[in-house]
Amino acid sequence: MTRKSNHYLKRRGERWHYYRRVPKKYEAIDTRGTIRIALDTDCLTIAREKRNRLVEADEALWQSSLMSLNGQDDEICALKQRHKFAQKRALALGFTFKPIDQLVTSDNLMEIVERVEAVAKADDQVTEAEVLLGTIKAPKTTLREALDLYLKTLSIGEQKGKSPDQLRKWRLPRQRAIEHFIAVCGNLPMEEIERSHARRFYEWWGKRLSPDDGSKGLKPNSANRDLGNLRKLYRTYWTYEGQEERQNPFRELRFSDTDSDPTPPFSDEWVKTKILAPGALDGLHQEAQLIVKVLIETGCRPSEIANLEPEDIHLEAEVPFISIRPKANRELKSRASKREIPLVGIALEAMQKAPNGFPHYKDKSSLLSASLMKAFKTRGLFEHEGQRIYSFRHAFEKRMLEAGLDYGLRCTLMGHKNNRPEYGDGGSLEFRKSELMKIVHSIDF
Repeated sequence: MTRKSNHYLKRRGERWHYYRRVPKKYEAIDTRGTIRIALDTDCLTIAREKRNRLVEADEALWQSSLMSLNGQDDEICALKQRHKFAQKRALALGFTFKPIDQLVTSDNLMEIVERVEAVAKADDQVTEAEVLLGTIKAPKTTLREALDLYLKTLSIGEQKGKSPDQLRKWRLPRQRAIEHFIAVCGNLPMEEIERSHARRFYEWWGKRLSPDDGSKGLKPNSANRDLGNLRKLYRTYWTYEGQEERQNPFRELRFSDTDSDPTPPFSDEWVKTKILAPGALDGLHQEAQLIVKVLIETGCRPSEIANLEPEDIHLEAEVPFISIRPKANRELKSRASKREIPLVGIALEAMQKAPNGFPHYKDKSSLLSASLMKAFKTRGLFEHEGQRIYSFRHAFEKRMLEAGLDYGLRCTLMGHKNNRPEYGDGGSLEFRKSELMKIVHSIDF
């Protein structure tokens, strides 16, 4: 144990040295033969720590040399490994790696002197000069690598509280924006992205919005989402690198977006005679059938119902209700989305058949929406062109408005932000139930 822990350590007088031969398989790429580096300490514990850093640095050096020799990712991969080696080697020698241009412009003359003296004492002065005087070039970070850094490190706060499916949906548009840009301009290093590249990407999107063949183009919000994600990635990356002053090449690039047609709601008559007609939903997964009936009388988002937990379902309460609330592994769309909704009519009967929620669709709201959209289209259950499953939510809001329900209560039940001053909690569950009974569908299961 002691012998292994002191591997590559040799004592000369009172001081410890890092001492090892270059392995045979690396002799062709590292001609140092025997590596001898003074560790400048008589403490074995400190010597072991420094030895460990030097071992890591040498391993990184040999890997980078092999990659360069074998053509793996050409010089980019090798350059990164060599830069990694330089950082570790400098740290092991008691310094931090600094590029030569940073050292030259530094006011700290003593630091430069100390580095030069350390090089002069080294057995391999060429290697140590590269490391301590910063002549090893720093690798350039490509756009894909910047996105990877953003997803893994720079956006931790944004990802906090999201479920796996929410994370997938959050990442997808960001990854799509980067891949779209790469398809047009290439996987450029971040420092080489210029306004000309941003303009080319903007023009590429322009052709997709207004095709030359006169066909219907894509909507501007798709292009604006890509441009916005690229703009934010660029800003976040260079802020992280300490270069906040860099001008963003994607600044102010945006397409005018005309108001899109609102999603048409279902009419009461259509819901009663078509969607809730006997057999209309037969063949659908039982949970999907029940969710549709809950959506009709609660106005909830499909994902809110699909992800109800048993503790969110209060069937034994004096006024049965469901709780829409954030969880440790699932966030809501907004703070206002947190609410309690009484169960009335077919929603109550449906939840009584699903007292533990809907495990088949838990964290799979995309599957639920896709299944319902397909079923509604093939069965002719959409009343107007442009309708979707969200039309139940719009219909619920319209029914409340036409029945004269108070604006504040409507905001509470929909999970919308109330722009008026708040003077209460939206009313008791008993009050909310009595108001909802004004719009309940009188349908027998």
